Amino acid sequence: MSKTAKLEIDNNIYEFPIIEGTEKELGIDIKTLRGVTGGVTTIDPGYKNTGSCESAITFLDGEKGILRYRGYSIEELAEKADFLEVAYLLIFGELPTAIQLAKFDKDIKEESHVDEDMKKILDGFPKSAHPMGVLSSLTSALIAFNPGSVDVDSEEEMYNAIVKILAKFPVLAAWTMRKRKSLPLDYGDNSLGYVENLHKMMFARPNKAYEANKLINDALDKLLILHADHEQNCSTSTVRIVGSSHAGLFASLSAGISALWGPLHGGANQAVIEMLEAIKADGGDTAKYIEKAKDKNDPFRLMGFGHRVYKNFDPRAKIIKQSAEEILGDMGVEDPVLDIAKGLAKVALEDEYFVKRKLYPNVDFYSGIIYRALGIPTEMFTVMFALGRLPGWIAQWREMRLRKEPIGRPRQIYTGENYRDFVKVENR
Repeated sequence: MSKTAKLEIDNNIYEFPIIEGTEKELGIDIKTLRGVTGGVTTIDPGYKNTGSCESAITFLDGEKGILRYRGYSIEELAEKADFLEVAYLLIFGELPTAIQLAKFDKDIKEESHVDEDMKKILDGFPKSAHPMGVLSSLTSALIAFNPGSVDVDSEEEMYNAIVKILAKFPVLAAWTMRKRKSLPLDYGDNSLGYVENLHKMMFARPNKAYEANKLINDALDKLLILHADHEQNCSTSTVRIVGSSHAGLFASLSAGISALWGPLHGGANQAVIEMLEAIKADGGDTAKYIEKAKDKNDPFRLMGFGHRVYKNFDPRAKIIKQSAEEILGDMGVEDPVLDIAKGLAKVALEDEYFVKRKLYPNVDFYSGIIYRALGIPTEMFTVMFALGRLPGWIAQWREMRLRKEPIGRPRQIYTGENYRDFVKVENR
């Protein structure tokens, strides 16, 4: 017998089916609520208790610190897979065979050229423009160079659109940084792997041969994998709800980039470094700021500690913590800001106040440390996040369109004025 939930309103009882996911998650299906009750709705600011969809892409258990893509643990994927394999897995549902992966890689490389006219759009931005604003605009501008709408029922058209954005997005991201740093635009090298080519496009100098660094590329690969999807977060929900209007893939992704830009979402790792810089400017006394963080009356907050979803240790942070230690150790980076970061992390992992409240360093904390150590400008941190999240956004958009989900249209509870007669201007 199927489970149901009962709701009583004014002595009337209504029953709604309970949906059970493959991981035993339970959800009350209220899509008929307004119809059967004559207009009653629910109110859930921030949608913290509301499932907007059913999805087969990512499973997250914040209480147990579990994150899986299509059933595969994030720990195993970060250790054994590369970013393109994970991208394929998220988008198409299964890990690729050797033949599928080789074709995927080849097809992406063949689409990696960006129309020269895109440079004109980039030239229109001042160097002071934030890279996320530039990236969002350039992604949206791709629509002009690919005006045909994608037939989502055509596997070939869907595949071609996916390959195009995976190919061009790293180029656009690298260009945003190079413009800011007054470097000539780089088209990369198709003989390199996806992540290695990204690094080259960002850092290659016109008067110096590019030298690959396996440690750096492995760290970037892990970071991109760890950020590839994270269930129905703010930017992913944005991509899905924009796409639900049948807006195209590129337009939906552009909206997701804008959502990710916010400091409460993708901008968190940038906020971490800005906090560390502020502590350094104030003398670098970590003990002082630890006490400020404990003081409820002090407005100071430690950025990069704890997580909105994970009530235990962020599983991604466990993985990237090791990479951060390797990067800082093997590269011999000397940076007082990173020394402050290590000091704060040590206290948070040992101090009873933080341990009791499970305020552990999260993935944003460690990713910020790594990006800084690699010489990536602070304002580019969220762009790196977007690069990692791209496959998840694509997968979520594709799933939503293939399932023919209805257009997103949240309800509200009106709290404004009741009906009023219009008053002419001379009588107001």
